[in-house]
Amino acid sequence: MTGVSYAEPLPAWRLTFYAPVASFRDPFFPGLARGLPVPPPSTVRGLLAAATGAPYESLAFGMAAWSEGEGVDAETYHPIDAGGANPAMSGRVRPGKGGMTLRTRPFLTGVHLTVWLPEEAGDRVARAFRRPQWGLRLGRSQDLVHLEERLEVVLRPVTEAVVGSALAPATGHDVPYAVTHRMAASVSADRMTTRWTDYLWCDRPAGRHPVRGALEDSSYQGKGQALWLLEP
Repeated sequence: MTGVSYAEPLPAWRLTFYAPVASFRDPFFPGLARGLPVPPPSTVRGLLAAATGAPYESLAFGMAAWSEGEGVDAETYHPIDAGGANPAMSGRVRPGKGGMTLRTRPFLTGVHLTVWLPEEAGDRVARAFRRPQWGLRLGRSQDLVHLEERLEVVLRPVTEAVVGSALAPATGHDVPYAVTHRMAASVSADRMTTRWTDYLWCDRPAGRHPVRGALEDSSYQGKGQALWLLEP
């Protein structure tokens, strides 16, 4: 199960983030330069855990994300000789033996992320962003993210709302041009176990549509926003 339903209005914190540059590799295309257009929920959980200092955050949250642009970078990779047969090269594989190689890396620019954190667990995490325990990053270690707004809101159950750029469970709505992305819902603290889930996401803002299992933040950007509370 990836969505949580509520019948009554729900207090929550709305946190808005901005990252100048970020990239989210699609693990289902190994060896290929393919990135995800939206951060996986597991990445957002890592951001929340960085604020609280906990090894893992398992609360349900809603999220919406979009980016202003995209590009492709070139990176130099230095494979490591796991057998330690070349200590003079600090464990790197020698040139001509599969050593240094150049690979492309897709990235997003101007990444906008909004996260809704409900109830007492959300209040605890939202307050941790006043003094985060660790540096805030979105994806890779060098992709810094900035908290722009932290606001208390009320979420209400709805059957029709602006879908916008929210991440939804596979059964959340029927927007015809929504794309299904299989992404990591959560990663265990020891990084040995990953749970994969299908999510719906629109690459361009979607207007009002019938929704299932959704809440609405009516104050979002003056026109409201549907969101789905996603479980790990």
